[in-house]
Amino acid sequence: MSTIKIEAVAPEASRCGESPLWEEKSNSLLFVDIPGKKICRWNSLTNQVQEIVIDSPATSVAIRQCGGYVATVGTRFCVVNWENQLVSDLVSVDQDKKNNRFNDGKVDPAGRYFAGTMAEETAPAVLERHQGSLYALFPNGTVKKYFDNVDISNGLDWSLDHKIFYYIDSLSYSVDAFDYDLQTGLIVNRRSIYKMEKEEQIPDGMCIDTEGKLWVACYNGGRVIRIDPETGKRLQTVKLPTDKTTSCCFGGKDYSELYVTSARDGMDPDKLSRQPEAGKTFKVI
Repeated sequence: MSTIKIEAVAPEASRCGESPLWEEKSNSLLFVDIPGKKICRWNSLTNQVQEIVIDSPATSVAIRQCGGYVATVGTRFCVVNWENQLVSDLVSVDQDKKNNRFNDGKVDPAGRYFAGTMAEETAPAVLERHQGSLYALFPNGTVKKYFDNVDISNGLDWSLDHKIFYYIDSLSYSVDAFDYDLQTGLIVNRRSIYKMEKEEQIPDGMCIDTEGKLWVACYNGGRVIRIDPETGKRLQTVKLPTDKTTSCCFGGKDYSELYVTSARDGMDPDKLSRQPEAGKTFKVI
């Protein structure tokens, strides 16, 4: 990415776009609009966006091996049938915390759907602290709770050899790592591998590239950063035309394109006039 080109894709802006995921078979980018309560699919060949509107905040989406999708909706893991526009509940979590909802989620290489919860925000990144937990939905339908006292459960991914699980709790301003057992899903030995710089603001969604380096979207920082998880060094900064960058993933031909979602909720009219592409999804090549 020596010469970087950034362009907005998908016609409409999201209130808070999140959880981008490339679907190879349809040449499409999946993502959600959390407060808009939408699961969206942008076709890169036609530039058309299809969406399913649901009854609660849609916070992440993943591809099912047997067809269709799974998603986190409110405090529920759900199955999504795109053709019928139907969303069916699988299991609920945090039933004792009525103000909670899921946030980011992702499926590990063995098919476990990891996703964490948080309290509903009163304003972007303003919420009751320590109300969330990290869960995983296993392929057999059982749910495991890994830990609690989470503020804003966010970016997650696995090392290329699947031996390390990377995780962000946003208000810790840290990217953390755990030792990971792919066979059992066990995570141990939590440690911080990168502390955010002041101008980078709040760490949000995250993905890993083919060299094993992490890309972290910086909410309120208007950028994504590339970090080396082994040395803890920042390798690259890509600035976006809006402050509220939320998450990122690789996609497109040969997975050579970086897609970055963003938000516009919480921006006043003056800032929106200066950042008219806020809420758009961007392609970085």
